[in-house]
Amino acid sequence: MARNTIARIHPDAVAHNLRQVRERAPGSRVMAVVKADAYGHRIDLCLPALAGADMLAVATIEEARAIRRLGNGLPVLLLEGVTDPGDLAVASELGLELTVHHRNQMEALGRFGRQVTPRVWLKVDSGMHRLGVDQAEAAELHHRLLQLPGVERVNLMSHLACAEQTGHPLNTLQLERFDSTVFGLEGEHCLANSAAIFGWPAIHRDWVRAGIVLYGISPMEVGSGSDLGLRPAMTLTSELLAVNRVPAGECIGYGGRFVTPDDMLIGVAAIGYGDGYPRSMADGAPVLVNGRRCRLAGRVSMDMITIDLADCPDAKIGDPVVLWGNDLPIEEVARSAGTIPYELVCRITRRVRYRAQSARHAPGKVK
Repeated sequence: MARNTIARIHPDAVAHNLRQVRERAPGSRVMAVVKADAYGHRIDLCLPALAGADMLAVATIEEARAIRRLGNGLPVLLLEGVTDPGDLAVASELGLELTVHHRNQMEALGRFGRQVTPRVWLKVDSGMHRLGVDQAEAAELHHRLLQLPGVERVNLMSHLACAEQTGHPLNTLQLERFDSTVFGLEGEHCLANSAAIFGWPAIHRDWVRAGIVLYGISPMEVGSGSDLGLRPAMTLTSELLAVNRVPAGECIGYGGRFVTPDDMLIGVAAIGYGDGYPRSMADGAPVLVNGRRCRLAGRVSMDMITIDLADCPDAKIGDPVVLWGNDLPIEEVARSAGTIPYELVCRITRRVRYRAQSARHAPGKVK
C-alpha cells in the first residue's frame, strides 16, 4: 500500500479563482502565471482550468516546453527572458514571447538575426532593483527592439516590490517612475501582480499578472484567500499512523521540545519535512483530524509529525489529517512556520502523490 500522503488539487477552484480575477479587473486581459509547476499545484492538473486566460507566463524554457507538450495553444511569456542566447532558437520553435530586462538580451536578439516573436515585453526597473532596464535607457531600447526582425509590438511592464502593503509609499513612487518612463512609448502596459489586482484597481492597465491568487491564496500580509472570494486549489492530506497515550511530564519527538503538561493523547501522522512540511513549524500549529482542529505537539521530523488529540479523543489509526486546504487556511499555517504560503506549496516533494479532485469533495470540513 502506498504511503497515503496526498496533495489534492482542485481544478474547479482554479477556474473559480480566474473568474474572480476577471471580475476584479474587468477592463484588463489576464496573464496567468504558472511558473514553478503552477506554484507547486502541477501544471498538468491546473492547465485545463486556465483555458479562459489570455496568456500564460513562466520563468524558464523548461516550464514553457512542458506547457507545449500538454498541447496548450495560449501565448506563453518567458518572464525572465532568455539568458543563454542559444535558447533563442528553442523559444522561436516553441512560439514563446520574451521579456527583455537587460541590454544584453536585446543585443542577443539582434545577433540572432531572424524573428523569434512578434511581441516583446520590455521590463522597466521602477524601483524594485531586481530585474529591469534602467529608466534612462528604456526609450532607446524600446526603439531598437522595434527595429529587430519580425518585432511588431513592444509592451511595457514592471514589478511592484510592496504591492501587498497597499499604503506603502514605494508603490506610488514606482507608479510615478513607470509612467514618466513609458510616456510617449507605444505598447500595452502590465504592472499589477496578484496583490495589486485585489488591492489597487487604479493600476490594472491593459494586462494584469495573476499568480498566487489563481491557487486560492491571498497575497496580502493578513487574512486568507477566502477573504478575497478565492477558493483553495490544494488540500494537503495525510493520515494517522499511530495513536498513543503519553503520561504527564514526557518529551515528544526530537530534542524534547514539547513536554506533556498532563496525560495526553498523541497522534502520529505520516508527513514531515521529507514531504515538504516545514521543520520550522511551531508547537500549536493547526491541523485537522477528522475535520476537528488539533495542534502540533513536538518537532517535525523527516517522515512524521506528532499531534495533540485532546480535541479529537475518538481518533484512531487511519483517520484523515489535513495540513492545509478547505477549512484550514494555508496562510494561517504559514504563519506558524514563520514563512509565506508561496513557500509551502512550492516546496512539496516528489514523494507526495498528487490527485485531481473537485473542491466540493475535498476532505477537511470542520466539525
